[in-house]
Amino acid sequence: MSPTRRTLLTLGAGSALAIGASALTGNALATPTAPYRPARVRPAADAPAEPFAVGLREFNWSRGGRTLVTRVWYPAQGSPGGDPIRDAPVADGPFPVVEWSHGLYGTPEVYLSEILPLAEAGFVVPAPVFPTTAEGTEGNIQDVYNGNQSRDVSEVITRTLALNDASGDPFAGRLDVAAGVGVAGHSLGGMTTHGLLTAWPDSRIRAAVPFACVDMGDPTGEVAANTLFIHGDQDPVCQYSLARQAYSELAAPKAFLTHVGQGHDEYVWGNGVTYPQTRATFVDWMRWSLYADTAARDRLADDAASDGTAWEAELG
Repeated sequence: MSPTRRTLLTLGAGSALAIGASALTGNALATPTAPYRPARVRPAADAPAEPFAVGLREFNWSRGGRTLVTRVWYPAQGSPGGDPIRDAPVADGPFPVVEWSHGLYGTPEVYLSEILPLAEAGFVVPAPVFPTTAEGTEGNIQDVYNGNQSRDVSEVITRTLALNDASGDPFAGRLDVAAGVGVAGHSLGGMTTHGLLTAWPDSRIRAAVPFACVDMGDPTGEVAANTLFIHGDQDPVCQYSLARQAYSELAAPKAFLTHVGQGHDEYVWGNGVTYPQTRATFVDWMRWSLYADTAARDRLADDAASDGTAWEAELG
């Protein structure tokens, strides 16, 4: 990656909202070493037609000396709506996995407006608390530029998928390990996501949605992912032009949802004027990519449409 193609960000504490959450411990799993390159085999008819209740589990994983407290939201048995229920029984699957990466000084809970719609729609959503950029840390953004956070995500994906074969675990047999995985995140989390497509590739990824990212490098050809960029064109933190550059370098299928006249995060929160477009497009992108739901693909342009958004797509 050429250093002239990358802008080192200086992000202040106000660039990502944060709320506190206590870290609970869970089961640690050995990391499988066998290569993993899934094929998309799920028929579109298996895409869920109705929303799920949402459960929540928590794990205390690690990569080397880096602690990766990870909260996992998932489709649960019971009536949809209401707050997530800790350790609720898992609904009948199998369900694809979509990882979420928080922004600087954030936590997964900051982004429930993105996480919960995915879990309700039939995805298992692991979300790590990054050890050097989360709430209460030193905010070491170098861990994004040196690849530590992208590698953390790959570890979390490995640990999550391994639960499918963990005897007696509630997720055993409930994860769709053949569909590939999705990754998404906002700001530093969006950069972490783009890094998994470029500088630190993870070939298991079949769908990616970087929110408010900058270009983290050139595609290597190792990752074949449907990629959706979501960005405000007046972003003062992560330049819109750098996300456009990243978009231009990726092969189709790809799309770009622009929130016109908006900055770094207004469209991420549930009270944002164009948040409904964010939510619908994000969920349908994952439904199409990981459930082979062609009806979701065909809804994308309408999902994105509003007076405050612009949509561009090369869906192949």
